[in-house]
Amino acid sequence: MRVDIWSDLVCPWCYIGKRRFEQALAAFEHRDAVQVVHRSFQLDPTSPRGVTEPRRARLKAKYHISDDQVATMDERLEQLAAEVGLNFDLSGGNTGNTFDAHRIVHLARARGKEDAMIERFYRAYFTDAESIFDDDAIVRLAVEAGLDEAEVRAVLASDQYADAVTADAKEAGEMGTSGVPFFVLGGRYGISGAQPVELFTQALTQAWDDPKVEK
Repeated sequence: MRVDIWSDLVCPWCYIGKRRFEQALAAFEHRDAVQVVHRSFQLDPTSPRGVTEPRRARLKAKYHISDDQVATMDERLEQLAAEVGLNFDLSGGNTGNTFDAHRIVHLARARGKEDAMIERFYRAYFTDAESIFDDDAIVRLAVEAGLDEAEVRAVLASDQYADAVTADAKEAGEMGTSGVPFFVLGGRYGISGAQPVELFTQALTQAWDDPKVEK
């Protein structure tokens, strides 16, 4: 059974949702028969590529909230992340356009290293407050995830996988998805948001038991 997960690499709820889903999947009886495919989504596709700004400043402007409100929101996210074994540090760091990083995730999928690449991007951004927006940073992280440096640089210097990123976003839009994470189980069951582990467990069972879902 296939599970598609739309997410953005700068979305804290996506990282938390990924872990919660993985916890449900780890306890699922048929986990070895479940294929997880990560799909691209950009929370802000209009953000200029190659330009970054402080993450908290972006949040303040987007939601029209104060410094204290951003700090409180981040503290809550750090607590929720810790509950699933993640170490978030949201006190600083920059944000920017994730299109090129998403292209490298598609390359990683083609090389059988998709999950390792996503994990490395997430950890760099949410734990270490590192950039995932410029070529040198992307190349370094991709190599650490097991990809070939020359191939990564060649992809970044071209438009390879751009169509794949765009197609993922288009499909999400056609389904009416306006936010992430968004999970589709067996092509039939949609789950929006970083839901509790128990809900993912129920959804996995329901999708698996549906005779219309391809196994």
